[in-house]
Amino acid sequence: MTRRIEKYTALVIQPEVTVARDTTGIHANLERITQLIDFGVGYFWEVPVRLVVLPEYFMQGVTTPGKGEDGIKQFLDKAIRVPGPELEVLAAKAREYGIYIAGGGVIEVTPEFPDRWFNTAFVLDPNGDVALKYHKWHIPATLGLGSSPHDLYDDYGKTYGNSIKDLFPVIDTEIGRLGTMTCHDGCTPEVSRALGFNGAEVICHPGAIQEFEGVSRPWDFWMFTRRARAHDTMCYLLGSNWGQVNYAYYPKAFCPGGSMIIDYTGMVLREAPYPNEQIIAATIDIEGLREHRTVANHNTWIDVRTEPFREMYDDPIYPANLFPDGSPPRNLAEKVNGARESMRVLYGRGQFAPPAGLTADDMPDLLASRVRRAQDRGILRKD
Repeated sequence: MTRRIEKYTALVIQPEVTVARDTTGIHANLERITQLIDFGVGYFWEVPVRLVVLPEYFMQGVTTPGKGEDGIKQFLDKAIRVPGPELEVLAAKAREYGIYIAGGGVIEVTPEFPDRWFNTAFVLDPNGDVALKYHKWHIPATLGLGSSPHDLYDDYGKTYGNSIKDLFPVIDTEIGRLGTMTCHDGCTPEVSRALGFNGAEVICHPGAIQEFEGVSRPWDFWMFTRRARAHDTMCYLLGSNWGQVNYAYYPKAFCPGGSMIIDYTGMVLREAPYPNEQIIAATIDIEGLREHRTVANHNTWIDVRTEPFREMYDDPIYPANLFPDGSPPRNLAEKVNGARESMRVLYGRGQFAPPAGLTADDMPDLLASRVRRAQDRGILRKD
């Protein structure tokens, strides 16, 4: 028999982030986060705070294509271990307040694969222990230099496992079943559905969602996709984005807020739709969610008829093992090779039709020519 879970407050923190170069910058970001946790836990005292969600890259920041693009060395220079002394700063807050703290985009280097970094999400429990660790799966080839488990799928599986439960972990806690996915993971339904399959009730969703990807209206991409993920999975979704950023090559509102708390029906409970620091809070009712899932009408799991859809995934689209152990991606231009192969598959099987005057065989080379042009202009790195 399951035990009753009392209602509690969850916080989503939308901080100002500075792109760090070293441990000094990392600790400055962490100090600000701890101040915001102190405020949020204190302010929302009547229904106690039990969960805090932080955005992607809240600790170290990240760079993107252009003059400010970092290569593998610059990222590894500020990579950390999880757990480690940096995360202990947050672990101390988890112990102080008896809360769970989730965050993502930690640039992590592991003993098993020391030549690369993973985009790591975590959940700290009230004892300050790392109760969950997740390596971001859907890293966009054009933006993210970190390795997805898929980039070294076979080697990763030998070390960490590659079952759906290994890759998309969910933990059963005193505040419900928690899972996490990071930024681009939420653009398509596969990761959230995997978390739902594994029992998730609350999806902690760190993001560094850029205005160029459609945070604000009229596109509103960040919001309508995440409402769909919560609705389809029948989970709470707590999405955290940066408020502002300090980096010479970014506009201050590069990731312009839009943090959100969405309930298990896809209803928006709270949002901060502006580029500035903020904390939003909402009451989480796990018993209400569990009761809602007992109703057959409009139940998005009961009505799923799976058999014919397997055909869509029988043949891979994005290639696995593109960057195996010992061969990490050095720069974003190398990562785009994966997108070229995806283009080859999508156009080759007739799913995408090429623009006028081009053939399916032309499409991967078109992308390659764009990469070469950007490198010749100094926009993408060659080293």
